[in-house]
Amino acid sequence: MKTVSIGVTSDIHGYIMPTNYRNNQEQQMGLAKVASILKKIRKKNESILIDNGDFIQGSPFTYFFAKKRPDQPSPMIRIANHLNYDLAVIGNHEFNYGLDYLQKAVAVSDFPWLSANIIDKKTNQPFLGKPYIIKKIAGVRFAILGLTTHYIPNWEDPNHIESLIFEDACQSAKKWVTTIRETEEPDVMVVSYHGGLERDPQTGERTEDLTGENQGYQICKEVEGIDILITGHQHRFLTEKINGVTVVQPGNNGQAIAEITLTIDQTIQSVTSTLHYVDEQTEVDQQVEKDIVKDEKAVQAFLDQTITTVKGDMEISDPNKVRLYGHPFINYINQLQMHIAEVDISCTALFHDQSPGFPKQVTMRDIVANYIYPNTLKVLKLTGHDIKKALEKSASYFKMENNEIIINPSYLQPKPQPYNYDMWQGIYYEVKLSNPIGERVTTLDYQGQPLDLDQEFQVVMNNYRASGGGDYHMFKNKEVVKDIPIDMTELIADDLLKSDELIPDNKSYFNIIK
Repeated sequence: MKTVSIGVTSDIHGYIMPTNYRNNQEQQMGLAKVASILKKIRKKNESILIDNGDFIQGSPFTYFFAKKRPDQPSPMIRIANHLNYDLAVIGNHEFNYGLDYLQKAVAVSDFPWLSANIIDKKTNQPFLGKPYIIKKIAGVRFAILGLTTHYIPNWEDPNHIESLIFEDACQSAKKWVTTIRETEEPDVMVVSYHGGLERDPQTGERTEDLTGENQGYQICKEVEGIDILITGHQHRFLTEKINGVTVVQPGNNGQAIAEITLTIDQTIQSVTSTLHYVDEQTEVDQQVEKDIVKDEKAVQAFLDQTITTVKGDMEISDPNKVRLYGHPFINYINQLQMHIAEVDISCTALFHDQSPGFPKQVTMRDIVANYIYPNTLKVLKLTGHDIKKALEKSASYFKMENNEIIINPSYLQPKPQPYNYDMWQGIYYEVKLSNPIGERVTTLDYQGQPLDLDQEFQVVMNNYRASGGGDYHMFKNKEVVKDIPIDMTELIADDLLKSDELIPDNKSYFNIIK
């Protein structure tokens, strides 16, 4: 009888040290702490270590090295090499800093990067060459197939992926699992999929629109021959069985590592899955800390640069009040977007509930604390009908319960989606939440007059929303009037550096009532 453990991280998003870069306080997360748990797993059993994607992007740490030291390979890879990862899967955010940056990271990796369903147009072969690997450990043959959500073209800058084709992940799994089973005859078939579950794992009920972004449940149901499905992308903490397939998802930012333990005697006798959570008792791995200390100091110095002074109050204490009543921070972002794009209508979101807004002395830390995504801007040509549909979509974020305004549960499960509630400027609108969803926008004005629903308007928004991301289907395939390919964080910093003072705009550009 042989026992083997598979360790799994996913959606690390550039967090090595357990540092909240927004306030520099320690949090229970990060690869440096995960490394301590990993050592215990390796002492217990022979093991395989897999990262399931979204590894090199997502924190101020990775932003600094991608934007300020782009010729230097990401320090994330040095740490991954130190931890002896056996493979990584390409996540959707791996493309955010461009193909060249990704390929530099891959070039210095001591392990392969897999994705069977991302195809290079020139060669018609899987991107980066390897769709799967065979790993023999303790005399057991493991086949590990990598897959990535094929919804990437709906979000990503087209310039970053123009040489690639994204095949349906489930269809690709069917093809490759059959081929691997027939040609490699593995003892264990593992699929590592940077995507999540589109249905409730217990009931099979749909939990989101079936766009193809997440196909984990479908893969378990339709693809024969899989023993283990590793998932990610949704930042959930899961250990499940679906149609006899062991399914795990270890959250995000290094808050946990999944361990799948197999006992094998010619055939698989048992499979168990566990999530090991990072907590206050989890020690930081000293070697990882030592290896990253110089890089961490450089990032901290960058983040502490003072840029401007706020003459007034732009701090955020209650994110839901921002979404209900507006806020000078949101006004600033919308006004900046309009200024840069040279249009008079804009929409943006408060991306997460820890957004602090701007304090009196604004630093780079404050900018990246609020604007956590590497978004660029696009100007779309939209009709008034499109704008109204988008406002109705945002209005569905709230619902009434016992005459109180609450967040619609569909925006909280299976994962929180505060970034999918937009606030607009350049128009004035009123929303009545007691009306049925889809009929809540009661007033919609432009330049003091009712907005003409048949008229066309130029509207600036981030590239994620412009692609229809967040189920804003009314924006998909609309004409792009202007593309501004500069990271929004840089645009904010450049704007604030032009003046010693930032004067808040406290006006409300919308009204939400019960």
